[in-house]
Amino acid sequence: MITPYAWMVPLLVVLPLVGAGLALAAAGRTWVQRTVSMTVLSCMLVLAGVLLWAADQQGAQVVYVGGWLPWEGVVLVVDRIAALMVIVSTTVTMSVLGYSIGQGASSFDDESDGHSPLPVFHPTILVLAAGVTTTFISGDLFHIYVGFEMLLAASFVLLTLGGTAERVRAGTTYVLVSLLSSLIFLMAISMVYSSTGTINLALLAQRIGDLPSGTIAVMQLMLLIGFAVKAAVFPMSGWLPDSYPTAPAPITAVFAGLLTKVGIYAMIRVQTLLFPSSRLDDLLLWASLLTMVVGILGAIVQDDIKRMLSFTLVSHIGYMLFGIAVGSTAGLAAAIFYVVHHILIQTTLFLVTGLIERVGGSSDTSRLGNLARISPVVGILFFIPAMNLGGIPPFTGFLGKVGLLQAGVQDGGWLAMTVVVGSVLTSLLTLYAVARVWGRAFWSENPEGITGSGPIRGGHHEALGLGVLVPTSTLVAITVGLTVVAGPLYDITTRAAVDLMLRQPYLEAVLGPGVTL
Repeated sequence: MITPYAWMVPLLVVLPLVGAGLALAAAGRTWVQRTVSMTVLSCMLVLAGVLLWAADQQGAQVVYVGGWLPWEGVVLVVDRIAALMVIVSTTVTMSVLGYSIGQGASSFDDESDGHSPLPVFHPTILVLAAGVTTTFISGDLFHIYVGFEMLLAASFVLLTLGGTAERVRAGTTYVLVSLLSSLIFLMAISMVYSSTGTINLALLAQRIGDLPSGTIAVMQLMLLIGFAVKAAVFPMSGWLPDSYPTAPAPITAVFAGLLTKVGIYAMIRVQTLLFPSSRLDDLLLWASLLTMVVGILGAIVQDDIKRMLSFTLVSHIGYMLFGIAVGSTAGLAAAIFYVVHHILIQTTLFLVTGLIERVGGSSDTSRLGNLARISPVVGILFFIPAMNLGGIPPFTGFLGKVGLLQAGVQDGGWLAMTVVVGSVLTSLLTLYAVARVWGRAFWSENPEGITGSGPIRGGHHEALGLGVLVPTSTLVAITVGLTVVAGPLYDITTRAAVDLMLRQPYLEAVLGPGVTL
């Protein structure tokens, strides 16, 4: 079925790939790379906004790549959740790129001599954006796998930029874990295709129910394991706190904000479309509880802000998994809302941590102090998203958690209620973790007497420059603005959840009107 805005859908992937080629060709002209990157991302943001409106008002926008029918070739599908994810991912990528450009001589694209010492940075960021978008809009399992591999290649390059031994070691661990999850995912795809004769999601939704229950369970488990590794779900989360903090602030920010959410998105798509009557919901509930609790227990004992945020990232993946495991429209709507919230908040906090490093020379709270006096602007920029992450009302962190708790209470099962209790405990401990950082780094007297040992001397926050303050402040403002529009946003996520649970709208958009399950 041809949809009115289908012509826009492939551009979400084509534009960043073409932009990556242009940026690589312009390796000797940093200003050209910057212009290409920001122009491409801006166009993607506009396209995604139009497609969100179209998907909300007219239904999912579908394109058959090359004119091939769904059972013959690749299908790209932009429904409400896909469009929303592209908007949020593009927003944070633009902010991170702006922050990196604003770092000047300490960034990856220093142009003090007119040339970039690391010309692959801009092309790699655009390839990363293409990989993320590919995963969000893919209508078949193998194309999702292709998106994952694009992410893996780009993220390894970004993680090891600078070539230090610590970064290469962390990058090696990340790649090995990612390759393992990709191998499991590829094996699952092979099993699905051999059993059903297709990897198209819409066709699978029709055919998979005819398989023996044991075969379905094995397929589901393998897919979930592959996605869970990428999403850092416990017990497959140990790689994340050791991998992300080694990278520079902008790279860590985009990784923390986006990469794990790609795994969560894949779980949402597969669970709702292929396994609506899941026999593994109890397993997911246990995984969500353990991910929350183990992650936050790791966070509260960390002195380094980056490692603390990495552990809270793991713990809050548990909230999203909780919404998926509940298996209701309310739970799914809250999970999607929380994914949007967490992408923005986590990215913001890692960018602010980069500012803290520039002011104090370290992200270790044992070496920081008096930052509220040295740089009040950085204090404000940290405090707002930190309280949001901790779930203080009226921020979106509070609203998302309330939605998840309500869905758990509506479920009524003893396991769901246990996860509800774990969710409340995790929220309180998250608030404790960020308050501990706030007290030690911003208010306490530093035992070493450091008052600005980093690039900032004498405690003048203006020396940070607008180049890094504007992108970070913009993201903070967006997180606050999200609270203002939380009602309409929650309405969109609810409508997205309704369509995901019904499945029929997705099938009709891809296969045509009148198609039944």
